[in-house]
Amino acid sequence: MDKDYPIVDLSLAVSSVRFFTDTLFEVKLTSPTPLPKIHTGQFVQVQVPGRSDVFLRRPISIYKHGEYELSLLIQVVGKGTAGLAEAKPGDHWQVLLPLGNHFREPSGQKPLLVGGGVGIAPLLELGNHLKAKGIPPTFLLGARSSTLFPELDEFESLGRLFITTEDDSRGELGYVTDHSILHSEAFTDVYTCGPTPMMKAVAKWSKAEGLPCQASLENLMACGMGVCLCCVEPTVAGHKSVCTDGPIFDVNELLW
Repeated sequence: MDKDYPIVDLSLAVSSVRFFTDTLFEVKLTSPTPLPKIHTGQFVQVQVPGRSDVFLRRPISIYKHGEYELSLLIQVVGKGTAGLAEAKPGDHWQVLLPLGNHFREPSGQKPLLVGGGVGIAPLLELGNHLKAKGIPPTFLLGARSSTLFPELDEFESLGRLFITTEDDSRGELGYVTDHSILHSEAFTDVYTCGPTPMMKAVAKWSKAEGLPCQASLENLMACGMGVCLCCVEPTVAGHKSVCTDGPIFDVNELLW
């Protein structure tokens, strides 16, 4: 874990809630004081307000952030995230942040950012970071249907965007690893976040191409601080906590 910033537990105000689908939504949170320094790929732990049946906080990737505001892209998958979906402007969320390590700089000038589902969230901030450094990213995003993509224009504003959908509603038909761009162009680095089977397929392709690949893991978590050890991931160096040693790992570290 990085040591150059404090981890703080803040009460942040919900400034807006926007639904893209019935189960996919963005929440913007604001702070009266400047937020601590946040690195690309880090995450937060959110206490679910008003739910006595949800004890543990929920880990959420940081979608966007500024000096006083951050956004979270959330998919309803259980009672915890269902509770978060009830948020209204003016509510306050207790948020522990920033947590985890961050994406490392690319080795070359042509990085490929591959995402699926809510795994696209940390890739937007990474794309912003890379463009600011003069390294326009290429995004390859996949979903079951085009209706499940939020704000694709945000990604297109940062670099090239390629799409796959399983129902052939946009882009190319199939999974991200089926896209023709993987066979027609050369890249220098790969970053990926999304469902584990997707990331494993991306990692397999990257290794076959001899490309460095960083994966943002989405293991189940409880404390987010490396204490409970419920998010451990087996690696070549033994078990590591995704919340503190990750969530970003070089795929060569993983037993995939």
